[in-house]
Amino acid sequence: DHRQAPAIGATMSVKYRVLVVDDDEATRLLIARILTQELPVEVTLAESAEAAKRQLGQTRFDVILLDLLMPETSGFEVLERLRAEQSPNRGTPVLVVSVLGDPESIERCRALGASVHIVKPILREMLADAVREHLPAEGRQIADHAERSDPGTR
Repeated sequence: DHRQAPAIGATMSVKYRVLVVDDDEATRLLIARILTQELPVEVTLAESAEAAKRQLGQTRFDVILLDLLMPETSGFEVLERLRAEQSPNRGTPVLVVSVLGDPESIERCRALGASVHIVKPILREMLADAVREHLPAEGRQIADHAERSDPGTR
């Protein structure tokens, strides 16, 4: 199956690529909607670790958002594999977005190379700020400017 995952993009001219990996469709769509409304990003959705692996092999992303609790392969395993393999996304910032907020899970994610751990439920501003902080430097400047020039987005 070589179908391209759906990409949802902002209308701004400069876009940064974000991969959202979550087995829950409603969560994937909520994250995509928040990010495309708040930031100049194009969001690619992956419903499983296997779908994420295909996308990570095809596209260089600027930020990856990763759920931990998924059937078959957990987000922990995806993160571990991503950091161990030679891939264009090996150094890409990974923001874990999960219901797991216990100290052991948070520490395990950090030890595996996650940049941020966000505990669900998702708060719009917290999510947008975390992604903005992990965009390449020029992306932060564009995202900050876009936010200042349209204060009615909140």
